[in-house]
Amino acid sequence: MINSKLLAMATDMITNISLPTTSTITEDPISFIYICAATALIVTVLYFIFISNTVYLIDFTCYLPPDHLRAPLSTFMEHFHDSNQFGEETLNFIEKVLERSGVGGESCLPISVHEIPPASSLNRSQEETEEILFTVVDHLLSKHKINPKSIDILVSNCSIFCPTPSITAMVINRFGFRSNIKSISLSGMGCSAGILSISLVKDLLKVHKNSLALVLSMEAISPNGYRGTVKSMLIPNTLFRMGGAAIILSNRKQDKQKAKYKLQHLIRTHLGSDDQAHCSVIEQADQDGNVGVSLSKALLHVAARALRTNMTELGPLVLPYSEQIQYVWSLIRRGIWSSASKKEYVPNFKKAFEHFCIHAGGRAVIDAVEENLRLHEEDGEASRMTLYRFGNTSSSSIWYELSYLEAKGRVKKGNRVWQIAFGSGFKCNSAVWKCVSSFHSNVGNVWSDRIHLYPVKIPSVADH
Repeated sequence: MINSKLLAMATDMITNISLPTTSTITEDPISFIYICAATALIVTVLYFIFISNTVYLIDFTCYLPPDHLRAPLSTFMEHFHDSNQFGEETLNFIEKVLERSGVGGESCLPISVHEIPPASSLNRSQEETEEILFTVVDHLLSKHKINPKSIDILVSNCSIFCPTPSITAMVINRFGFRSNIKSISLSGMGCSAGILSISLVKDLLKVHKNSLALVLSMEAISPNGYRGTVKSMLIPNTLFRMGGAAIILSNRKQDKQKAKYKLQHLIRTHLGSDDQAHCSVIEQADQDGNVGVSLSKALLHVAARALRTNMTELGPLVLPYSEQIQYVWSLIRRGIWSSASKKEYVPNFKKAFEHFCIHAGGRAVIDAVEENLRLHEEDGEASRMTLYRFGNTSSSSIWYELSYLEAKGRVKKGNRVWQIAFGSGFKCNSAVWKCVSSFHSNVGNVWSDRIHLYPVKIPSVADH
């Protein structure tokens, strides 16, 4: 990245030298060459700072499952009963978790999971992946009349399903992308992989100028069902649902006018060096050989620690000086008086952002983030409604949430959006977007068919 000191140096060179007249150019050619060099330097620096490194989000689309794939609580439990895979104690536990999960009856599961017994074959997983990604890619490219051969970079993320050929190869084959496309498939990166994909594209766009990038974000449900009795491994069965998203990014100057958002900051935090954090979300086999994803009791504590670390790095980039000064002063007070009663000041991030998209990992995750950031109930509305209608769609959940805010007409030009994602590893990733256009159409928005019904009243834990 070009250092900002170069810009200052080039500016000084221009301002401190008087421009020679035509008659003096021949007399003092060294000064003339010096000025030309300084001018070329400042133009180059301005080019790299203000043009080349800007990442625009042209548009995105989320997958809307058909209604016949819905999995309301009654259907869910009837399916588990009829499959004869679980005992009465396990079934009672699953039902209690479902009732408290915050996931509503409109959330969907792939057709393979509706079968009795559930089909988790390679073919079924591939069918689910193709159904989701082919649909969102076709919709996004058609909406903007983008020729598939104009895509320069293709990045996909899906944690557990990792076929050969890769997921990006499946999409390339289906849509006929160019043979020299830069394609990458990410796996094993957890629910925060959506922002990781954006981070990767951001870096690639620094190298590949005047390029168009397509990001595909999803998790396959078909191969992920746990059939054992360990409670910590049964919880994901009740939370994860079918979904996915496609996002178009660009660094082309001609896309500036039609872009929805501009990427301002992207912060990645990884606590994998800590054993507790590393094992808080982990795929493993139980004592009977049944494979599933285990969520430890320390998960919320680990997520809070990862969020604080991420906030510490993000804060100085986005918070007004008044909030930063109060935070530093709280640290000084705690250091001087060493009193547990003097709590660390939590900056007011509502002064930095108008909207929050918190990963819909579960009701407890959303509650914890709201508490740690001292947000109001309306700040987490998009996350709660996404969890209720679509369930935990893993890495794509933050895009369903942004779709919700757009459908409600709340995102205005100049607004800043903070996407917060958590994932195995353990990771906390943040992306900050600034809205750069005024858009009013909800055509193709995944919420447009029933946004008037939201927000809905979600029963509290105490009601169950």
